[in-house]
Amino acid sequence: MDKQTMQPSLLDRLKEHAASGSIPMHMPGHKRNTNLLGADLPYAIDITEIGGFDNLHGASGILKEYMEEIADFYGTKRSFYLVNGSTCGILAGIRAATGRGGKIVIARNSHKSVYHAIELFGLEAVYLVPEMEEAFGIHGAISVASIAGTLEEHPDAQLVVLTSPTYEGVVSDIAAIAEICHAHSIPLLVDEAHGSHFNYSQQFPDSAIVLGADLVIQSLHKTLPSLTMTSLAHLTGDLISPEELARQLAIFESSSPSYVLMASIDRCFRLLRDEGERLFEDYNQRLSVFSEKMKQLQHLKVLCHGNDSPVVHPSFFAFDQGKILISAQGTGLSGQGLAEILRSEHQLEMEMAYGDHALAMTSVCDTASAMTVLAAALLAVDRSLGSAAGEQASNDATLLFALPEKQCRIWQALESGKAACPLEQAVGQTAAEYIWAYPPGIPLLVPGERINSGFIRQIKSLLEKGTQVHSDAEGLPETIRIIRQKNLAH
Repeated sequence: MDKQTMQPSLLDRLKEHAASGSIPMHMPGHKRNTNLLGADLPYAIDITEIGGFDNLHGASGILKEYMEEIADFYGTKRSFYLVNGSTCGILAGIRAATGRGGKIVIARNSHKSVYHAIELFGLEAVYLVPEMEEAFGIHGAISVASIAGTLEEHPDAQLVVLTSPTYEGVVSDIAAIAEICHAHSIPLLVDEAHGSHFNYSQQFPDSAIVLGADLVIQSLHKTLPSLTMTSLAHLTGDLISPEELARQLAIFESSSPSYVLMASIDRCFRLLRDEGERLFEDYNQRLSVFSEKMKQLQHLKVLCHGNDSPVVHPSFFAFDQGKILISAQGTGLSGQGLAEILRSEHQLEMEMAYGDHALAMTSVCDTASAMTVLAAALLAVDRSLGSAAGEQASNDATLLFALPEKQCRIWQALESGKAACPLEQAVGQTAAEYIWAYPPGIPLLVPGERINSGFIRQIKSLLEKGTQVHSDAEGLPETIRIIRQKNLAH
């Protein structure tokens, strides 16, 4: 720890270099000329791989030392800076753990980057369908039994990929799942993009890092004080080669990594290492106060806050209390409508609104006054719903889905001949594009899957309630791309 304390931060090194008078005959093209460009953006500390500042892809100097500090603190075999977000870590991790054309087991509610890896590497996907939480209309955890049964049926699987916590904060039993995976000598990759804060407080679920996952991808920028696009990849086991993971990261991550972003990772880590206990104690207190106030709600519901708790959600193994998912089901108010009220009347910008839900994401950087405003706003909206409460809402306006029938592999559908089909006439056709709500970026329909009437109803309901639903060709709500029938013979 003495070495860590004495080591200058990356930001300090960059500031020292900026003040040194060194003339930059190198990239980037702004040449740190703040006289011309102003000081609104961090031009002065934005450099490339020059002497004394190491090279992320082949680190042997200060960047290697910084990443080793993180690995020591987290107790990992290797930890890697990611400046292309968690997406590059997921792509690299899947490629490092699988052979081209191999078989991969994934949670069906995985982020679209997992599907893009399957597409790029020609993998065969076997889906794990999460349990359903009907009361809130969201996905629950991946059951341990489903993992055990799937791996018994598919012993040739090369990797298992799960998301925990989910966008809404639902956590799976990673320790038990990792044990089953390892009994089959199959590595487990956990997309913990929304759980990077788990390492810093016992009031939150344990991180997959300490529960046996072989590779854990964390988005620092989602729930910790770090700039957008900053993430970490943590390698903990021996089932994935660290050399191959590093090689794949050099493929999927920029060859010109931003030193500004890397300095943000370093500063975030140092802040939480040195002051995390105090920061999280205060944060947990703010969440407790908020949750107590939510007991006054009569019409709105907040998942696992107020009068709701994980105990009444048997499909959850655990829950991330930092996520605040507000349900307006049965009130006559949509999630988008709720978000618009909170924005226009209370200056609160939600992370996401879909169907009957709105999601607020919190962190150690939320002030007590911000949490007070959120609580007061929800109580005010709740009081205004007295006359509308009791109206029935449709469960179609959620991100729940029944697993569609798979007609061919993802890459086959995407490389086939395609046609634009009116949405109303698409039932029975095979999708040739992704359909997803963003955020959170989880595909509702994957290329190669048969389109059914339930999917059409779901899309219509989501669009009617103001949810942003996207497709590769952006033809919705009028058209969807399908495989031309002659291409289905394969």
